[in-house]
Amino acid sequence: MHASRKLAYAGLLLGMAMAQLDGLVLTAALPSIGADLHARTGLVAVTAAGLLTLTVATPLHGRLGDLYGRRICFAGSVLVFAAASAWCAAAAGLGSLIAARALQGLGGSGLIVTAMSALGELFDRDELLRRQGRQTAVFAAATLGGPPLGGVLAAGPGWRWIFLVNLPLSVPALVLGLRGLPAKPRRDKEKFDVPGSALLAVAGAAVVALGTVDALARSPLWTPVLLGAAVVAGLLFVRRQRRTPSPLISPKVFADTVLKRAVVVNGLAGAALYGTFTYVALVAASGAGAAATGLLLVAMTAGQLAFSTSFAALARRHPDMTAWGRAGCLLGTAGLAAIAAAAAFDGAPWLLAPGLFAIGAAFAVCTSAYTVLGQTRADRTLLGVTLGSLTFARQAGGLAGAAVFGWLALAATGGLAAAGLTVVFAAAAVTMLVAWLTSPRVTSDGAVSSSP
Repeated sequence: MHASRKLAYAGLLLGMAMAQLDGLVLTAALPSIGADLHARTGLVAVTAAGLLTLTVATPLHGRLGDLYGRRICFAGSVLVFAAASAWCAAAAGLGSLIAARALQGLGGSGLIVTAMSALGELFDRDELLRRQGRQTAVFAAATLGGPPLGGVLAAGPGWRWIFLVNLPLSVPALVLGLRGLPAKPRRDKEKFDVPGSALLAVAGAAVVALGTVDALARSPLWTPVLLGAAVVAGLLFVRRQRRTPSPLISPKVFADTVLKRAVVVNGLAGAALYGTFTYVALVAASGAGAAATGLLLVAMTAGQLAFSTSFAALARRHPDMTAWGRAGCLLGTAGLAAIAAAAAFDGAPWLLAPGLFAIGAAFAVCTSAYTVLGQTRADRTLLGVTLGSLTFARQAGGLAGAAVFGWLALAATGGLAAAGLTVVFAAAAVTMLVAWLTSPRVTSDGAVSSSP
């Protein structure tokens, strides 16, 4: 079993690396894609399509893993991701590429959620903490190496190779996953909630559209329509989950107050941290040239790497994940407040650099702490649902935050000049403070979301 766990762990890391690299590599190649496919407009849909399915499918993959086992779900996700990558590489037009990217996001979502759920099944808390350093290294390599790799491939053999390189990587990921992950027989008494999935897809699609397409987020017509669709579909989804005998996201997960609060905090932290990524470069550029802007943005990555490594080492001595989560929220609050002040002072580097370092650190600590909390606290039969809920809350929160903060800046100041950016980051700091106030403070060693 020990050998099979090593094989499974290697396959899961490879799968997560492919999924995390996907969007980062693509971003640098978008100009080349537009020129080659003669697409002057619509390129935003190439990234939005993948982000849409990646976000919406997250809780779906968690539930499928709980029902049918991690092995079959991971293998299916690898195959979907590989097939979509081949389709992307062969796309003859923008419409075909957008459709292929949507399918690729579906596979990438499965790779991430299934990997996190499988790790929670394979290892106990101490072992998960020991392995955090390796997972951090994978994420750091994807973050730092993704954009340069995309630029090199686009300028060299061509943008289609961005997708072709996934094919040889998918083979060992598939083999390692099939050989290492445990199989799980289907539980015939429970069925997959298709109507609930459709409602979640409608709500998620509306949120993604508002968070990724500026024209929709600022339209007097489409903004209220999409907001209304998200609210109505969300309320109907919650109602169905309470009544159906086989819910997509079981209310039993939220019977555990700690996990319930962790999901809420993930959504708020996602809004504050993910939702402001779009605006960070604008603040940095307001007080520095292009080269200095790049150096300032490195501070955010440095904070993320430094605290990810520290978390992996220190959490073994101090394993209370709720305390780490609260610390991450305070770091984020301080960092966002510093960036808000920097925006008010024309991007002052002496405020901006420590602020960027702090939000990078907050992202690392919050993500790691609440992932480990979910992996170790959730009922084993609801592990995928729990991890899917945490991830979905973070992603959806980030998309909603990007739209809401941009709207606040426009409503308050009329644009994204210094005053508008100050509003964005001040609102994000308040959101992060609310996350700290909401964060769970007491936990026990065992799961309490177990079914009776």
